[in-house]
Amino acid sequence: MNEIQIQRQYDELANIYDLRWRNYIINTLTFLHNWEQIEQQSSILDVACGTGEFERLLLEENPKQEIIGVDISENMLNVARKKYQAYSNVKFQQASVHSLPFNSHSFDVVVCANSFHFFDRPQVALGEMKRVLKPNGKVIIIDWNKDYFVCRICDWFLQFFDPAHQQCYTQAELHKLLVSAQFEVHSATKFRLGIIWGMMAATAFFRSQEDRVRSQ
Repeated sequence: MNEIQIQRQYDELANIYDLRWRNYIINTLTFLHNWEQIEQQSSILDVACGTGEFERLLLEENPKQEIIGVDISENMLNVARKKYQAYSNVKFQQASVHSLPFNSHSFDVVVCANSFHFFDRPQVALGEMKRVLKPNGKVIIIDWNKDYFVCRICDWFLQFFDPAHQQCYTQAELHKLLVSAQFEVHSATKFRLGIIWGMMAATAFFRSQEDRVRSQ
């Protein structure tokens, strides 16, 4: 039911989304892009990609980057498709993070920006991200951080007034979810954007069974 609510909400917002959230989008995605460098030869899956603004940052650096963006909202994807009609190496597809329509071990990098708080089954979502990653691939997540007081207030408020919202996490809670999904957290940070937005970012690796055994 939560995905239907998200789909309806963002189908309605699609045409004004970039303008309405312009500063937030630019600031969070620019931080993510600068914080965690992505190799130019990597194949990337952008989960809950919205209107494809992270793709813009990647393509400015490498116009040939192989990227697939998925989102639950077809209207958001249509906005993204119009932006990148000239790029045959960039594709967009409607899909749920809880059931990604890709073969196992398909991507070098999975990015999830500003959307983890929407997932009503975060462990299932992380399990799907891990499944589609190649061994030693990495997941990069940026999202709201409940370690900040204002974010705790926003989280409480949105659970009553925004049916699409699920919950925010502390940095420790996010890391626990990643570890329970058999990721190895490689790097993490917390930061604030203005008065309201407390953010966190994490990079975690999916190690193959052989690599895990070797490291023991």
